[in-house]
Amino acid sequence: MNKLKEEFLKLLREDVEFRYAVLGLLGIEEILRRIDKNTEAIKALQEQVRKHGLILEEHTKALRSLQEQIVSLQRRIDALGARWGVLAEEAFRESMKGILEKILGKVKVEKWSYYDKEGEVFGYPSLIEVDMVIKDREHFLIEIKSSTSRGDVHELYRIGKLYERVVKVKPKLMIVTCYADNSAKEAAKILGVELYHADGYRL
Repeated sequence: MNKLKEEFLKLLREDVEFRYAVLGLLGIEEILRRIDKNTEAIKALQEQVRKHGLILEEHTKALRSLQEQIVSLQRRIDALGARWGVLAEEAFRESMKGILEKILGKVKVEKWSYYDKEGEVFGYPSLIEVDMVIKDREHFLIEIKSSTSRGDVHELYRIGKLYERVVKVKPKLMIVTCYADNSAKEAAKILGVELYHADGYRL
């Protein structure tokens, strides 16, 4: 064994080609060991990526399903909101008719309907409907709204002009509302439309 060792060392000292060959083998072995380690690390990383990919795919599916549910729910809410808006406005109108007794006394509220073929109110032919009260020979056209804008005031004013032309009686115009913005109040003052709060007092 010692002779083999001595011979090996002698070759390393004296034989340049042998020395380089041994060094090359030692280097390749180290490289191979490192490659093996890197290969294992790469395999482990690939497995982690694969697992994360599966998790991400599941999360994506769950998110897509949640988005679809949100869209469906939003559609139902929109539909319900539109329906409730109509129902709420009608319920409000019915409840506010009792307020008219505070303003006009005991009255009977009727509906005046007229087909405006000339488009005097909206600029095109349309059916016009408005609440009407006749008391002591005075005609009142009344709009009951949860909120009132300047456009609402102008609309009632045009309906009043149409009513005057058709019925030959100039009506008093009233809006009963929970809220009227400043522009609505200004328009009402200029056009002679009386604004009343839902509690019965004059705005």
